Amino acid sequence: MTGSTPYPQTCIAFQGARRIAAGPPMDVALTVKRHVDADPAAVVLVLDAQRSTPVEFDLRGTLDDIRDRVAAAMPQSAEPTEPAEQAEGPEPAAQRRPGRPKLGVVGREVTLLPRHWDWLNRQPGGASVALRKLVETARRDNEAADRQRSARDACHRFMTVLGGDLRNFEEAARALFAGDRDRFDEMVDFWPHDIREHVHALARGAFETKREDDA
Repeated sequence: MTGSTPYPQTCIAFQGARRIAAGPPMDVALTVKRHVDADPAAVVLVLDAQRSTPVEFDLRGTLDDIRDRVAAAMPQSAEPTEPAEQAEGPEPAAQRRPGRPKLGVVGREVTLLPRHWDWLNRQPGGASVALRKLVETARRDNEAADRQRSARDACHRFMTVLGGDLRNFEEAARALFAGDRDRFDEMVDFWPHDIREHVHALARGAFETKREDDA
């Protein structure tokens, strides 16, 4: 992971089926460094604790070297606050630029059919304002389903990496995607403790919406 890509808020590290660290990236990186220094043959896997995507630490040098590298890769500030919607009046051609970076608005290419552009351009504020409203509405309406899907995908990624060879893996995966919490719990019940505990933590969000619907 390079300095241009910030680390996630929380990481989790495993050596085989045993969890050796979990928490903020700095703490996990230093714990992993001490662990591999004590056991150079150790193979440690570090993941984003929420998304189950790989996290790479550069463990060369001293603990202070690692502190400096991790600190440099951490986000320095929160994302810019989304600006209030404004009507986009015409701008002089010489001053026109893609997006409005000072407002946190980024210009990117969007490919639509002519009838779509015609409709957007007739909306109050023009095409950009209309597109932002449509996206915000879709985000709001699909928030619960998107959150559930993200949790399910994160759980499945983790299961595949650390539980792919475990007993009942395929049945557990089917239960996860079917939304069958009881069957899922039954299938992972015999997995190693640390893997099972993190799988349950990740699966909580994957089954959350279904349980609310069943209530």
